[in-house]
Amino acid sequence: MAYLNRESTNVPLPVRIGLIGSGWMGAFHAESIARRVPGAELAAIADPNVESAAALATVLGAGKVTADAADILADPEIDAVIIASPARFHSSLIAQAAAAGKHVFCEKPAGLGLDELDAALAAVEAAGVHFQIGFNRRYAADFQAAKKDLAAGTVGTPQLLRSLTRDPGTGSIPHAARVPAWTVFLETLIHDFDTLNWFNEGAEPVEVYAIADALVEPGLRDQGFLDTAVVTIRYSNGAIAVAEANFSALYGYDIRGEVFGSKGMVQAGRATETAARRFTAEGISADTPRLNVELFRQAYTDELVDFADAVRARRDGTTPPSVAYSLTPGAADARRALAMALACIESVKRGTGVAVNTAAVSERAVL
Repeated sequence: MAYLNRESTNVPLPVRIGLIGSGWMGAFHAESIARRVPGAELAAIADPNVESAAALATVLGAGKVTADAADILADPEIDAVIIASPARFHSSLIAQAAAAGKHVFCEKPAGLGLDELDAALAAVEAAGVHFQIGFNRRYAADFQAAKKDLAAGTVGTPQLLRSLTRDPGTGSIPHAARVPAWTVFLETLIHDFDTLNWFNEGAEPVEVYAIADALVEPGLRDQGFLDTAVVTIRYSNGAIAVAEANFSALYGYDIRGEVFGSKGMVQAGRATETAARRFTAEGISADTPRLNVELFRQAYTDELVDFADAVRARRDGTTPPSVAYSLTPGAADARRALAMALACIESVKRGTGVAVNTAAVSERAVL
């Protein structure tokens, strides 16, 4: 007896995604696409370290591997790209991908300068492709719950805001001498800036005042290494925010956000893995996460689900799922957060407050 021939007309084509950069974060995104994002396919991987890319492709079943990102951008079978290369290449790759008609998900920061980023985002707008920046905290359940309350007006008008990042550590920072200058602002606090902007939606960051130092690795201070920072931000609606970061929290990975308003307060984030506590003769204790991919595993997956849904909607002419509050971080969000980071760098250099360059921020029609 033979099988009956059946044709399915209801199964949509997968969103075919190419990965550019197969390092730590790129590899995790690749795994998410291959194993955890419905309706998405890891089609290709590009990395100058082609041996590493090939090994990852073998594990995850990606069909194509190359040392040159241009091969992915020229591939007509690929719908979109994830850019997880070093930050200095981000703006150029965004512009190239847009010119090739590829939808773009880019890890933060989207560039290292406003001029280069503005050029890249202009290319995105001209091409009409979807652009998303990797501000994953928006997709964490507790941060979304806080945002839902804020959108509903539960806490009234925001007056004081706070966001913090404390990376797990041991009291020292391995390979600190190789960490690029200003990483604390460009790659760490940039997440906090987006969180504060998202929580205080509709207001623009006007001015920042930043203080930074090498308190974990003081021996590297003279080389320009900074591992600890506090930033005060003034917003156009009068709200005042504080963002802080440190690269070595002995107790684990600690990410939190808070908004105090005219009607109350909302908080998001906690330093423990669960609400469970141990009460023993040694005291009170709880387990804490030690890696970003532990604390934000679901958020990292959900941001790519959102990306794949948006790409599919563009490609197939369907309507993407909607939520009751703004969610997807796009072009304006990428530029606003980078402008804040760059203003912080200038503030540290000058020792004064610095105005944030939001002149080119606009709500582009890039879904």
